[in-house]
Amino acid sequence: MSFADLGISPAVCAALEARGIDSPFPIQRKVVPDVLAGHDVLVKSPTGSGKTLAFASPLTERVEAEARRPAALVLAPTRELAVQIAEEMAPLANARALSVATVYGGVGIEKQARLARRAHILVATPGRLLDLMQRGDVTLEHVRFLVLDEADRMLDMGFKPAVDRIVKATPRDRQTLLFSATLDGEVSKIAAAYTSDARAHEHVPEGRPTRVEHRFRHVSHPEKLDVLVTELSVSDRDLALVFVRTKRGADRLVKRLASRGVDAAAMHGDKSQGQRQRALARFAAGKVSTLVATDVAARGIDVDGISHIINFDPPADREGYVHRIGRTARAGRAGVGVTLVMGDQARDVGEIARGLGLHREFDGIGGSRGGSRNGSRTEGSRNGGPRTQGARNGNSRNGDGNRNGSGNGRSRGRRG
Repeated sequence: MSFADLGISPAVCAALEARGIDSPFPIQRKVVPDVLAGHDVLVKSPTGSGKTLAFASPLTERVEAEARRPAALVLAPTRELAVQIAEEMAPLANARALSVATVYGGVGIEKQARLARRAHILVATPGRLLDLMQRGDVTLEHVRFLVLDEADRMLDMGFKPAVDRIVKATPRDRQTLLFSATLDGEVSKIAAAYTSDARAHEHVPEGRPTRVEHRFRHVSHPEKLDVLVTELSVSDRDLALVFVRTKRGADRLVKRLASRGVDAAAMHGDKSQGQRQRALARFAAGKVSTLVATDVAARGIDVDGISHIINFDPPADREGYVHRIGRTARAGRAGVGVTLVMGDQARDVGEIARGLGLHREFDGIGGSRGGSRNGSRTEGSRNGGPRTQGARNGNSRNGDGNRNGSGNGRSRGRRG
């Protein structure tokens, strides 16, 4: 099946083919026809399944060049994800004489305001968009199409009040597309409030299951750095993403690693947009093989070749563990997830592990200290839905940044 078979125009198909994308991923085959038909959609799909093109390709078909602007709004939780979405959409939009603008915090607002007013499709983070609305720079009264990407993460980050205000500023008869890794709890409530007669789709990655080795290592505070350096020194690793709890902790850890001869870069919310983009570019290119990040900053990271995820500070909950570990074991490759657990963290981390079916891996740390390496290799969805699609093919990307080519591999409610 081709994108043309789904109803995508020759112009947009040509733009996709120019990037080496000639066949849709499963989630795209499910979602694109419903979006083209004008239905609201609720999509439960893991990051990396190709969901960006699942809304980007039909959205660029539905927006008309003569439409009052902005005609479409895409909300994303982080600057990095917003930039990534805009980059994915731009070639498709250009093929239909449409413009795309991105607005996010951390950079000057005046230029963004000018571009936002002229854009057919506006990709935004909630906070900066509210700033523009309050200044009178942008009106959403002409928005006919609304996309909420990674809705679960927006709620996790406390954006619900902002999102509510933004949604209420759009027309009630808009078409709404909501994408999330889960449709439970609070996400189900906003799904019911924001959509009407929505078509629900769920994508479970198919094909050869990816393999993640989950390790939980019992450490004392003085030996945490030694254990981390040991994990980063293994001969079989590629890129490593290290998670810490705070921004200050990220910078401090980078300095401590440097004192041990480990070159690393930090990525967190106090860094400027340019600093974050440069750090991510160096990491993606392999110029620095270790990136230390906070959860919020890492949300937009989509890099091939991450073999190790190391939780220097454990995640706060199961969802956090899933989102972190989900950045390894992509495209059928194996990956390693390591969590360092101090004594006062054992109970909480144990509950997370048991909730994810990793009790055997976690129980293996009992009584061991520092240098022991505990854990076992698990398959399938134990890492919370790893990516299984998107093989490298030049520089083309599909969906959320997977390299595409020969890749293998929601309820009725009132509007807000």
